[in-house]
Amino acid sequence: MSQIKVPPLGESIVDAKVSRWLKKEGETVAAGDTLVELETDKITVEVPAPRAGAITKVAAQEGAVVKVGDLLADFDESAVGADAGTAAPARPTPPRTAPVSAGSAPASSTGDGVKSSPAARRAATEAGVDVATVTGTGRGGVVSKPDVLERVATAAPPAPPAPPPSAPSPPPPPPVRAAPVAAGERETRENMSTRRKRIAENLLQSQHSTAHLTTFNEIDMSAVNALRERMRERVEKDHAVKLTFMPFFVKAACIALEAYPVVNAQVDGDAIIYKHYVNMGIAVASEAGLVVPNIKDAHAKGIIQIGREISEVAKRARDGKLTMDDLTGGSFTITNGGVFGSLVSTPIINYPQVGILGLHKTQDRPVAIDGKVEIRPMMYVALSYDHRIVEGQHAVLFLVKVKELIEDPAAMLIS
Repeated sequence: MSQIKVPPLGESIVDAKVSRWLKKEGETVAAGDTLVELETDKITVEVPAPRAGAITKVAAQEGAVVKVGDLLADFDESAVGADAGTAAPARPTPPRTAPVSAGSAPASSTGDGVKSSPAARRAATEAGVDVATVTGTGRGGVVSKPDVLERVATAAPPAPPAPPPSAPSPPPPPPVRAAPVAAGERETRENMSTRRKRIAENLLQSQHSTAHLTTFNEIDMSAVNALRERMRERVEKDHAVKLTFMPFFVKAACIALEAYPVVNAQVDGDAIIYKHYVNMGIAVASEAGLVVPNIKDAHAKGIIQIGREISEVAKRARDGKLTMDDLTGGSFTITNGGVFGSLVSTPIINYPQVGILGLHKTQDRPVAIDGKVEIRPMMYVALSYDHRIVEGQHAVLFLVKVKELIEDPAAMLIS
């Protein structure tokens, strides 16, 4: 007899909510089967069976808040045969009644030797994918639900051609999940998820713990758009990287942070910690909520490498595969509300950082150029900063530096 306890959840995370039990009391499981899902404010943690056995008693019910090391369930390894540690349970899989599209294979049963979580098998069945064809990334090669979703995505038909770089197509916003509304019902009540509550707490902490102030500027995107149009095909062919404007802003921000390091600093009591590196946070809207993974040592990387890592980390965020390393250690953040159509906003500092750069929609507007009115693709940018240590002058000059570099991208090569 052994115990299943809450595993380490990552840096600074001490508790989680029991989101869903995938196995019931008395149910026999194989080594690596997911027993329960724990929801933190950052990621969903799957707790696997350490070996073959059975759950004898569930100690933490769904919805309960548990801390690292708390008891989740009692576990009995002697509840299966001697060979259960190397093979899945031999109990027959009940027939599935869910419809399967014509010509597709149902999810493989556990009897075929493929280790997969119940959530993964359920998702595979719904998508008409044979779970045996999915590569597992979990412990011991266990196939998880995100693995199945990624397999479905890679097998999907190609998307229609993207519009020209001067007018990048924004990704669709994540779906807003809402409870079904009964006929005639005027209001519904839904408990916040652990992640949503923690996001709310962090935003309030940022507002209450910092002297929040925002300064604005506008940037002529003509030069960056022209450069992207000229280099797009070559970069995609030689490096397999889609050249968006975000890597240019990351590089420009890194150069500006080097010039004004206080914007990349952190308040620690009565001290100021100056960071001689830039771990650039990129705000990503996912179905589970806003997450801010960061690109480590972005200051030491070129635009193409930055673009590749942004694409990779954004994909991991959408697929629910972010690691704690992705989500910790950030020193500055960029958020792009323009992909959803925002024209201007005041972003909230990602505490304990002291600065966040907000990007917005590029829009053709009349501007004065050398005494003449011209139509140019313009973007409003905003820098929210902690006025406790960042002076207004430094904030304004930081934003001016970013503007200068984006309007003359060649200057990034000699900065």
